[in-house]
Amino acid sequence: MSTVTKSYGSMSIAELSTLLQLGKVDAVEVTESVLSAIESYSDKAVFVTLLRDRALSEAQAASNRLRENRSLGILDGIPIAWKDLFDIEGLSTTAGSSVMAKDPAATKDAAVVDLLKQAGMVAIGRTNMSEFAFSGIGINPTYGTPENPRSTDMPRVPGGSSSGAGVAVAAGLVPVAMGTDTGGSVRIPAAFNGVVGYKATRGRYAMDGVFPLARSLDSLGPLCNTVQDAVWIDAAMRGLGTPLTPRKPTQPLDIVIPTNGVFDGAEPGVVEAFEAAIERLAAGGARITRLAFPSFDELPQLMAKYGPMVTAEAFALHRERLAGADAGGMDPRVVARTRLGEKTTTADYLAIIDARARMTAETEALIAGRLVAFPSVAHVAPAIAPLKAGDEAFFAANGRTLRNTGYGNFLDWCGVSIPCGTGEAGMPVGFLLSAVAHDDEMLLAAAMGAEEVIRG
Repeated sequence: MSTVTKSYGSMSIAELSTLLQLGKVDAVEVTESVLSAIESYSDKAVFVTLLRDRALSEAQAASNRLRENRSLGILDGIPIAWKDLFDIEGLSTTAGSSVMAKDPAATKDAAVVDLLKQAGMVAIGRTNMSEFAFSGIGINPTYGTPENPRSTDMPRVPGGSSSGAGVAVAAGLVPVAMGTDTGGSVRIPAAFNGVVGYKATRGRYAMDGVFPLARSLDSLGPLCNTVQDAVWIDAAMRGLGTPLTPRKPTQPLDIVIPTNGVFDGAEPGVVEAFEAAIERLAAGGARITRLAFPSFDELPQLMAKYGPMVTAEAFALHRERLAGADAGGMDPRVVARTRLGEKTTTADYLAIIDARARMTAETEALIAGRLVAFPSVAHVAPAIAPLKAGDEAFFAANGRTLRNTGYGNFLDWCGVSIPCGTGEAGMPVGFLLSAVAHDDEMLLAAAMGAEEVIRG
């Protein structure tokens, strides 16, 4: 039927949706093409499971609806990949770990998987991830490490923990892949791979059927090609038939840039790309203010005193697993990092909770309704080999990689990473635009309206 030569997986959702709704392409044809592209892609570590039978069945249903003028809406027939910690009916949820493979199969889809199925989307498969979502790098010794498709000089990390999701979209295999974000796991792979990544406010979506890392920090969000794509997915994940987010804010952007923390040790190319985007925004009328964020200085001190919140919650989740035979089958780096959480006492954890509430309120007062902007990550995607070889290099790189995005998780922000240029070796740089909790509509409107300017 189709005369389209561009791969369907490399299209924006909006572009592919137009073709499907107008009958220019068939949903089954799209799905078969996407599955074929994934199967022939040289890097076999991007996906851990393909849902061929389910995908073709869902695509056929979409094809029938579209042919009979019964479209479910703009997402009908659009392929989507799911990170390997969302329940898929009939499959065990492995969360990037071989020790979970023996667990009973899920009896139903995760709530958000079901919502997007109801919107007509086609579940293509599960993407690879850092084991138990506990790394911003994306290395997985069990299922392999997806290589960053933007690199032309050496194998570079994909970013984690939604590693396969970032690569799947950047490589043009699928138009959208769903990730989770506890410390940056959507925005980091989006930045490293040069795609859009939206981390919603924690609690914006139903978390039923999503394997956790730290429930006080866990959030969800899509990796895709445009902010508009993220807006469409966001609406469907909340059960809305059509998006309600305005295309642009009613007033010029008012952006505050932290002067502390986020630029420490930043690569010159990252700073240059970010500042160039800020200059473009300012030239277009955005108001730019630079000031220090006291919480950005206090958070590292809090973590040094009591331990990271994510580590404490991860240990509570996995303590029985770590005490048994399963620990021997886990990534030793995940085991080592998780066991650090045992040092955080109940009193320590309660002190973290109290400090978090105070710091969040103080920072929200400082932001005063504005948006916050800084580089998603202070460096481009590093080479894989040195991080595989040495624990010291790995843990240092993991800390640097998670730093900028981690502020937003601790302070309960929402955020969108948008490509804004390139840094070292021509690798992508992410521009992180954030807002305080529950200001997702304002954030998405601003990001959608400013995306072209930010991209340059």
